[in-house]
Amino acid sequence: MDLHSRHRQAHPVRALLEATGLFTLIPVRPFDVDRDTARRAMAAMPWLGLVLGSVAGLVFVAVARFASPLLGAVLALALLAAATGALHLDGVADTADGLGSRKPAEDALAIMKRSDIGPMGVVTLLFVLLVDVTAAVSLPGAWVGGAAIACAAMAGRAAVMTATVSQSSARTVGFGALFVGVTPRWAAAANLAVVAAVTLGLGWLTGGVHALAAFTVAGVVAAGVAVVWGRHLLRRLGGWTGDLFGSLIEVTQAAFLIVAALTIGTI
Repeated sequence: MDLHSRHRQAHPVRALLEATGLFTLIPVRPFDVDRDTARRAMAAMPWLGLVLGSVAGLVFVAVARFASPLLGAVLALALLAAATGALHLDGVADTADGLGSRKPAEDALAIMKRSDIGPMGVVTLLFVLLVDVTAAVSLPGAWVGGAAIACAAMAGRAAVMTATVSQSSARTVGFGALFVGVTPRWAAAANLAVVAAVTLGLGWLTGGVHALAAFTVAGVVAAGVAVVWGRHLLRRLGGWTGDLFGSLIEVTQAAFLIVAALTIGTI
């Protein structure tokens, strides 16, 4: 195998490590951060979500079997928050404060940039976590719940990967601006196809036809919610920021878990 082939094969691992370094607190070897790094890291975002979500899902399975599903769901979500430094939860809280102010886009963006958190942010954060925990607990069987957590984490990050096809940035500088427009449409489409296949596979493996059907509906609805939420954010605030990306992840993740729980109970 020549050096060029080895370098090409190393790209997926490199991209995953770069995504880990940028979006989690997990230590990795230092690397330069530029637009090429952002492009590779964003392409790896769904797979970082799958890795983190799978670990959280296994925590849910273990604790649900030896203690209770409720404790398992709380610890699984706590693990996701700890691993990411609550980065995306902070984003959804800041977004809620900005939108809740009902002020023009420029003023709302200024509110979101503040280091403190307002009442809208606190309430939104509380309900997002409550919804995630309750939906995970509502799923039948520890393995189905664990798989749903993994798929939801992957879906949320697939949504933000797709959003970075957009060239609309609310700010010219900042962490979020680095990722705006870095993902080609073909790469987003290819990634989404694999995400869909993995979601269906995990549903089938953990819960058979019932989970397969529920995860299918959940994936489709979550994708629709991501599109609607993303368009609303762009229309309201004029472009993407890091906080808005975080809110997109959390809203999509919650939508997947909610729909999975609702759907599987009706099949």
